[in-house]
Amino acid sequence: MRAMVLRQQGQPLQPEEIDLPRPGPAQVAIAVSACGVCRTDLHVVDGDLTEPKLPLVPGHEIVGRITALGPEVTRLAVGGRVGVPWLGHSCGACPYCRDGAENLCDAPGFTGYTIDGGYAESCVADAAYVFRLPDGPSDAELAPLLCAGLIGHRSLRMAGSAERLGIYGFGAAAHIVAQVARWEGRRVFAFTRPGDAAAQGFARRLGAEWAGDSDESPPEELDAAIIFAPVGALVPAALRAVRKGGIVVCGGIHMNDIPAFPYAILWGERQIRSIANLTRADAEEFLALAPRAQVRTEIETFPLAEANLALDRLRAGELTGAAVLIP
Repeated sequence: MRAMVLRQQGQPLQPEEIDLPRPGPAQVAIAVSACGVCRTDLHVVDGDLTEPKLPLVPGHEIVGRITALGPEVTRLAVGGRVGVPWLGHSCGACPYCRDGAENLCDAPGFTGYTIDGGYAESCVADAAYVFRLPDGPSDAELAPLLCAGLIGHRSLRMAGSAERLGIYGFGAAAHIVAQVARWEGRRVFAFTRPGDAAAQGFARRLGAEWAGDSDESPPEELDAAIIFAPVGALVPAALRAVRKGGIVVCGGIHMNDIPAFPYAILWGERQIRSIANLTRADAEEFLALAPRAQVRTEIETFPLAEANLALDRLRAGELTGAAVLIP
């Protein structure tokens, strides 16, 4: 099959013909019809996440149809449309797994990082971490839900009942979260790269009542803020924007260093929380919620062979919404 392969971090992906993967006893084989391009893929390719399987097929926002089942698989069927997210495996035995926090598993597997992913014509996945997808949207439109949507959903839940919600970095995850937040009756305040009028207009179009530069103060205090941009300097900025008792959620898997900041902006029982991965319960909850909230993803599609171009566009901040590869 055709695949885009990472041989060395910091180098472009290589188009290759590799062996078609075959499912193990508890796995399914999937013909990939769409795979979202996530910022985490950038962190893997660029070397911010330092322990990938090499060579590696990246990609963890996979949509496709099952072509084969391992002999132990009973809950899925050949031909079914399914999605594969970032969490590809958890051990089930460590203290975190036993406590219902499989996102913190001590021996996890991650799709497109330690397990070959969806920048290819086919993949295999652990059947227990594969999810049936709702009817309606196209495969390409559903792909960003598998990480941008899931991580955004977990981030929003960590923000509590915040009515006035700030979102820093208005990309793939933010444009999904904003729709859910508005459906829930929250007020959205969007922060973008300074001068990014296009992203600010996009945020307003999706219901943000205010959109401005990330170095600006919002017109009123926020109850919570979610930071999707991997920029550590946004943490003190968000702390200054939230009220006493407010929450700042760091929604990315990687962020550059957070600069020193005065204790006064944390005082007042403000909180900083990080989001680590996701659970299967997150996926089941969000995939059921998305149709009710009428979530619509804005996407730009690329042929599989143009994966490096899609990553470059994402790296440069030139995408509105999400990029999706079509094998």
